[in-house]
Amino acid sequence: MNAQHEESIGEMPGGAAQRASAAMKHLLSLQRPAGDWEGEMVWCTMILAQAVIVRTVVGHPYSERERVEIVKHFEVSQLPDGAWGMHPESPGYVFFTALAYVALRLLGLGPDTPLLARARAWLHARPDGVKAVPTWGKFWLALLGLYGREGVNAVPPELFLLPRWLPFHPSRFYCHTRLIYLGIAYLSGVRFGASLPEPLRDTLRTELHNEPYEAIDFGAYRHAVAGTDLYVPISRVLKMVYDLLARYEHRPWKGLRQRALEVCFEQILREQRSTRYQGISPVSGLLNCLAIFARDPRHPDFVPSLEGVEAWRWEDEVEGLRYVGARSNSWDTAFAVQALAELPQLDEEVERALNRAHGFLDQAQMTEELADYREAWRDPALGGWCFSDGRHRWPVSDCAAEAVSALCALYERGDVRIAARLGADRLRLGVEFILSRQNADGGFGTYERRRGGRLLEMVNPSEMFGQCMTELSYIECTGSSLGALAHYLRQYPDLPGGRIAKAIRKAESFLRSGQRDDGSFPGFWGINYTYAAFHVVKGLRLAGAQTDDPVLQSAAGWLIGKQRADGGWGEHYSGCLEGRYVESERSQAVMTAWALLALMEVYPAEHEAVERGIAWLSSQQQGDGGWPRQGVNGVFFGAAMLDYRLYHIYFPAWALARYVRAKSAKASACANLNNAGPAYAGAEGHHDTGYRR
Repeated sequence: MNAQHEESIGEMPGGAAQRASAAMKHLLSLQRPAGDWEGEMVWCTMILAQAVIVRTVVGHPYSERERVEIVKHFEVSQLPDGAWGMHPESPGYVFFTALAYVALRLLGLGPDTPLLARARAWLHARPDGVKAVPTWGKFWLALLGLYGREGVNAVPPELFLLPRWLPFHPSRFYCHTRLIYLGIAYLSGVRFGASLPEPLRDTLRTELHNEPYEAIDFGAYRHAVAGTDLYVPISRVLKMVYDLLARYEHRPWKGLRQRALEVCFEQILREQRSTRYQGISPVSGLLNCLAIFARDPRHPDFVPSLEGVEAWRWEDEVEGLRYVGARSNSWDTAFAVQALAELPQLDEEVERALNRAHGFLDQAQMTEELADYREAWRDPALGGWCFSDGRHRWPVSDCAAEAVSALCALYERGDVRIAARLGADRLRLGVEFILSRQNADGGFGTYERRRGGRLLEMVNPSEMFGQCMTELSYIECTGSSLGALAHYLRQYPDLPGGRIAKAIRKAESFLRSGQRDDGSFPGFWGINYTYAAFHVVKGLRLAGAQTDDPVLQSAAGWLIGKQRADGGWGEHYSGCLEGRYVESERSQAVMTAWALLALMEVYPAEHEAVERGIAWLSSQQQGDGGWPRQGVNGVFFGAAMLDYRLYHIYFPAWALARYVRAKSAKASACANLNNAGPAYAGAEGHHDTGYRR
């Protein structure tokens, strides 16, 4: 930002304007050449370990340089007790530790290496050791001959032959879940096994298990899951299903098995080709690589699939080489644009950055429909935005919604010259996509509409994750979608039949009905109640809810009640596991920004809680204009916490910018009032943020 602009905003009280300017300058410095922003979405070492296993099995090992960088990442992510956990703040898990151990041995580390010696000691200290690794771990170890197949609960490919009208057909599963089990079913059905050199295989058996491998009754541990790893116990219904499938697996019907394998393989190829070989995620992508390799190592889709996994690679000098569970280009860019658009004045540097970001969002939109989405059991994708850069073509409701809101925020500012705006037809496509993800209850799913009932959770086979069997209606996705639809109606007419207005009314009703007695809302994709409050308040205000709305007042009151003595907010991830609000030991910049952005939709910037929050946020700002990385801030499926590494940049910057803008607007209004005299008395007030009804 130029010096003239900094001087003009530097007159704001308390230095907030200078801090907002510094925050935005730091944000601008992180924009990438393509015009996007992307921060790493940090999860765990599972994908890295599985990638090492797959590359070893298929005979495409990493280079020596890559091997060194992979080992570095395992080193920096190992816990002091020798284990690896589910996420950056997690205690150790048998699953992640066992896979990391195997991967490091496949990379050539010796068993007496301190890294492995500590891990082995931790595994051996668990009550049942590796024998009680969750089913996913049993599956991966069995592929390598390190766990008896009789101890692995079967997922036969014949499940994919069931009539689609059945309420438990795999096509009704949440998309990530069904694609993971599609690969597992195929590999299990062909009884694929890797050919590790016998000395290494035998040595690994000895190292992983603290008793003779041949003496282990693996079948007795089929339903056993280590207490460290268990989140969703295996239900009685699922145990019965598993036991029946185990009997069938002893003597599967040959003709049916072959037909099922063909159906599964056909769907695997559809997924790989439609996603340009990246897969919806590297978790299923790696399984698909193995499935294609098991079918034919010379299959024409094998090498592209192996190369496609590398789209998920992340590498830096500090933490080495690893793989992320998702790429967040469109998501991060949409929020960065909205933060920048909040500034009261935009100089040439900001305008150039916004034009580059606009260009990225333009090319990231899905402008062509997938040719065979129905055969692939998918919903239409046309018009949507993915979480990522769009290449894998799995768009998501709230990613599209935040992109539409970002574009509308740019277009409604008269001082931003966008070189080539998206036409009304393109934005309409985006709106049509968002509408296509609304469920019957008025809430919005993510990738798809809801397809199955809650009873499917009774047969959740993951053990480590919850609420992962079917799409739900999510508070955050609904808040984002509601806001985008209302934002669109400010500038464009409704669709025929008033479809947008009807969807808005249903979404509002869903959100209002989800408020708890204390004024809070439960989150699902972020931590947790603070994150949900931000999205709900943002969505309802864009939809026209006034500041005195009881739901907004109650939500704001809840936030004020959670403000810490130092002025900040902080929520601990354990609340996601326990289904309640849990305060963290210290305030967090990200949660404080979410709370402030919500409060400033309801109260003026002069409100005591806002002033205290801004003061705390300002006190934590670093010399480069950013904020320190703190605790995890995202979550999926209840137990898997994430660290979105740009959240602590653009959300605090956005909160400061909103504060400065509100102060500027009030100063301008007061000046106009003084200059105009009594004729303007009573003109000051909160502007109408709602869509045209």
